[in-house]
Amino acid sequence: MAKNDELVFGIHSVTALMERTPERFIEVWFLKGRDDERVTPLINLARQYGVSVQFMHRKALDEKSEGEQHQGVIARVKAAKMLTENDLSDIVENTLAKNELPFLLILDGVTDPHNLGACLRNADAAGVQAIVVPKDNAAKITATVRKVAVGAAETVPLVQVTNLARSMKALQEQGVWIIGTAGEATQSLYECKLQGPMALVMGAEGKGMRRLTRETCDELVKLPMAGSVSSLNVSVASGICLFEIVRQRLG
Repeated sequence: MAKNDELVFGIHSVTALMERTPERFIEVWFLKGRDDERVTPLINLARQYGVSVQFMHRKALDEKSEGEQHQGVIARVKAAKMLTENDLSDIVENTLAKNELPFLLILDGVTDPHNLGACLRNADAAGVQAIVVPKDNAAKITATVRKVAVGAAETVPLVQVTNLARSMKALQEQGVWIIGTAGEATQSLYECKLQGPMALVMGAEGKGMRRLTRETCDELVKLPMAGSVSSLNVSVASGICLFEIVRQRLG
């Protein structure tokens, strides 16, 4: 496989990517003998776009997927362009130009691909316009992330920035209010007004946000924890926080 190529596994991930950027596709491998209502439309779509379609036995697909669950579908695609700080500024400007409120999710130190995939899925459902991560010490888009995200990796832009605190300050200059989640915060999520242009910052489970990230936030909130556990998985916590913002905006 060429250096700049990626593998995408699973029906949802491959379908979502093909519907949005068919020009990236090089070839798609399907499980030989599988012909059902979930796979047949994808085979037809690939052929419609002139993408090479091949059929393989399960053992060959398993070898290509290197242990990942592929659902009988694997695609080889050209790597996507990496989005950076300039793209983030454009996303906010374009959102404001459409008279919409910027709504971003910032992940600081989230390195587990399953958590990133779940956060992408949450972000898509909540209407987030982009997820922002540091370039280093953070999970990147991989086949595992795409599989967990169930298509959301193709709908929510992932922006990698060199300096997270600097990018947060640039967002603040564009009028975005930045809310950070921290266990030591004195204010509950449900006591905070969450209705304007906003970015929510989530740190890694256990470690939380880094010091400079925390200090750059405009406001810190916490989730009220009534039980014996001290923290929630970052994807669970992000879902709760994102939909509280959605609830307040709809109210």
